[in-house]
Amino acid sequence: MPGIVITIAQQKGGAGKTTLAVHLALAWAAANRRVSVIDIDPQASLSTWFRLRRERLGPAAAIEAASVTGWRVAAEVERQAREHDIVIIDNPPHAETEARLAARVATLVLVPVQPSPVDLWATKPTLDLARAERVPVLIVLNRVPPRANLTEAILAELKALGAPVAAARIGNRVAFAAALAAGKGILEASPNSPAAAEITALAEEVMSVAAGASEPGRRYGA
Repeated sequence: MPGIVITIAQQKGGAGKTTLAVHLALAWAAANRRVSVIDIDPQASLSTWFRLRRERLGPAAAIEAASVTGWRVAAEVERQAREHDIVIIDNPPHAETEARLAARVATLVLVPVQPSPVDLWATKPTLDLARAERVPVLIVLNRVPPRANLTEAILAELKALGAPVAAARIGNRVAFAAALAAGKGILEASPNSPAAAEITALAEEVMSVAAGASEPGRRYGA
């Protein structure tokens, strides 16, 4: 049975797509899932991190990574999905063709949104794209500052867009970036931290939603 494909997409840059891709991938790998990450962003931040990880950890890297663009995306995702339980696609911002290809092959599109009006405005085109491809979406509030009244206001606006919002939220924590700089995930670098608890909760929720989305007849419009 092919693996679950999670496309992380957001039309706005700087929403934290690569950070989520890395930490979720390693959380699932820690749960004994076979995980592959596919970088289709020309900035290649995910590929750069993976090279650092391989240099630091060698065979203990625990996940596989590939970098592709354009028409090769679908074929590479299909290949990786045959060999892995979970495939994560790190999508570029402002690239409709690549974004559409990545959504088309996905089981679930995960949309990170920072609690700001600019991120909110960029979210609707991403949701529209996923719906056009008849793929379920899950919004996740990312880089959430503590005690921010704006967060609840943005949450209400997101719910009005008609897409589900994850119960798990990811805080604006330095620990995530520090782990990436070491070639690690947060569960490896700070396993008992609040940041690790947030990623664990999100990983479990995303898998639950994706498992339901992979059932026959669960795509948009079915």
